[in-house]
Amino acid sequence: MKPILADFIRHLEIERNLSPRTLDAYQRDLLQFYLFLSTEDRSDDELEMLSLVDSLMMRRYLAGLHRKNRRTSIARKLSALRTFFRYLVRQGLLAASPAETLATPRHESYLPKVLSVDEVTHFLDHPHPGQTPLDLRDKAIFEFFYSSGVRVGEITALDVGSVDLAQQLARVLGKGNKERLVPLGKISCTSLQQYLATRGKPAAHEPLFLNARGGRLTPRSVQRHMKKYLLLSGLRTDASPHSLRHSFATHLLDGGADLRSIQELLGHVSLSTTQKYTQVSLSHLTSIYDAAHPRSRKK
Repeated sequence: MKPILADFIRHLEIERNLSPRTLDAYQRDLLQFYLFLSTEDRSDDELEMLSLVDSLMMRRYLAGLHRKNRRTSIARKLSALRTFFRYLVRQGLLAASPAETLATPRHESYLPKVLSVDEVTHFLDHPHPGQTPLDLRDKAIFEFFYSSGVRVGEITALDVGSVDLAQQLARVLGKGNKERLVPLGKISCTSLQQYLATRGKPAAHEPLFLNARGGRLTPRSVQRHMKKYLLLSGLRTDASPHSLRHSFATHLLDGGADLRSIQELLGHVSLSTTQKYTQVSLSHLTSIYDAAHPRSRKK
């Protein structure tokens, strides 16, 4: 990695205390931009290469991104570039940032994929897993997802000591290294107890969920296992672990929970992020109305 970029990543890690996943995202996005710069400028000097970047060059870069990336991804990459160039200006390496005048792409308006209560129940209960440690692990993972609404990266980062089965609580480290407590339902705790029993008495510092080789389970592996169980259950295969998080929030909202409580459970910084679930619930209510009201039913 180039020295200036490496210094910036260390700054984010030490001074801003960003999580490893966020640091990885910054690094990937900026390395992609450096690769673009290498095709625009043949200079081997990193600072000289960065000093030649102007708003026109930035627009060419963003235009190329539009061919393969969603607007949300482009907005994230532009945010990383803005932060990087502001850092260079503060360090006295550049006089001005070429990214400040660029407009952030408007986010697509989309509703999260949500499984119905019946679909979630069917997925969690069928097919009935066996009694091997891996079968019990997968059952415990999916029950944990729907019971707590955690992100896939949060669940794979949990250690055994992060969970208090007696209190039915889990301590989760979310985005920005912000810690929160999430409740666990009785069924989720029972599934977790059955899985942990196959491991004897694991130490508190050990990963909560292990892969087949005894290492920490990765988010990609969880996604792959969910696809397998969706196929076995006969449900739609476009659902993901994040769909269980969306379903958790939507079903709570349908059951009468208030947005502030759901915001806390999900670990959202802004209430506006949580408000998208009101649209999902409204869409659900509208479909019920269209199907049930005598003057609305479609013939």
